[in-house]
Amino acid sequence: MEAPHSPAAESTKRAVARVTVDSPERMSELGRRLAGLLRPGDLVMLTGELGAGKTTLTRGLGAGLGVRGAVTSPTFVIARVHPSLISGPPLVHVDAYRLGGGLDEMEDLDLDVSLPDSVVVVEWGDGKVEELSDDRLHVVIDRVVGAVDPLAVDEDDRREVTLTGIGARWADADLASLV
Repeated sequence: MEAPHSPAAESTKRAVARVTVDSPERMSELGRRLAGLLRPGDLVMLTGELGAGKTTLTRGLGAGLGVRGAVTSPTFVIARVHPSLISGPPLVHVDAYRLGGGLDEMEDLDLDVSLPDSVVVVEWGDGKVEELSDDRLHVVIDRVVGAVDPLAVDEDDRREVTLTGIGARWADADLASLV
């Protein structure tokens, strides 16, 4: 049996919130609100199919964190660093889509060096970056199929966003404030 305060026991703590988003503007707004909960050392993993809204959410995070530079998909450069304009943490935005080697390949990016002082957001990080931190926020973006009210919104824009805080850092986080 594990000790109650061991790192392995801490990583099993979870906080969960679910948010329905009906437009790219609302996805960006969710990112701005989420930025208010983030602090240096946070690892955020984004999961969702192509076009789900991962970069749009990250753009909102960048706005909420007050970082410099346009937040765009880092697909071709793998990672971009956006310094803060307001004395906050920099945003390190990583696209791990083309990286197949897991943490070994990610080590070339020195994310473990950046993590303590930055907010690190990794798109397509499942199975690749979990070992960077026992504490992380996993954001899964799913398209909503079949609108309840066909006159309400374009169903192609509807997303169900599930935020799961893993580890002691997120155990008491107010993810419900994002709903």
